[in-house]
Amino acid sequence: MRSANLNRTTLETEISLTLAIDGSGRVNVDTGIGFFDHMLDAFCRFAHFDLEIKAGGDLKVDQHHLVEDCGIVLGQALKEALGDKSGIERVGDCLFPMDEALVQVAADISNRGFLVWKVDCPEGMVGDFPVEMAEEFFRALATNAGITLHICMLDGKNRHHILEALFKATGRAFGLAVRKNSHVDGVPSTKGSL
Repeated sequence: MRSANLNRTTLETEISLTLAIDGSGRVNVDTGIGFFDHMLDAFCRFAHFDLEIKAGGDLKVDQHHLVEDCGIVLGQALKEALGDKSGIERVGDCLFPMDEALVQVAADISNRGFLVWKVDCPEGMVGDFPVEMAEEFFRALATNAGITLHICMLDGKNRHHILEALFKATGRAFGLAVRKNSHVDGVPSTKGSL
């Protein structure tokens, strides 16, 4: 099973994470940020990843350090779990509706971490989660996993619907990209490596 177990401790956060990318979407997360836990659950259910996270940090300051560091550790774990990336699909995409919201996500496990963020979500909070932290999370995730990630909002008004669609669509795109393909021999790259 392709998996990783990582810990990260800084002066701002402490995170313990276990990831299995050949899972069934079993999730046990506790970051202290309720809506973020809900989004990580949605992401993993649509990716079919098993994820355990126990995270704590300086939430008395704000949510930034903890959310970003969770993205860093999850990205590092995903990169480790993928190993040499032999036999994977490499790319995945998803067009995802959620009520009035519609988002599109495309991911390429290229070993070139990059985020394109075209999301015009109304500013504010969803529960205990500041909307702008979604971009920080996905940037940290993409950069540390070595994934080129395009996230675009096509329509939407409700912050909850928009963010939930983004996390679910990204999970779906990642799940497709990491999937093994019996027709792929070695690493799917014209260079011969990623």
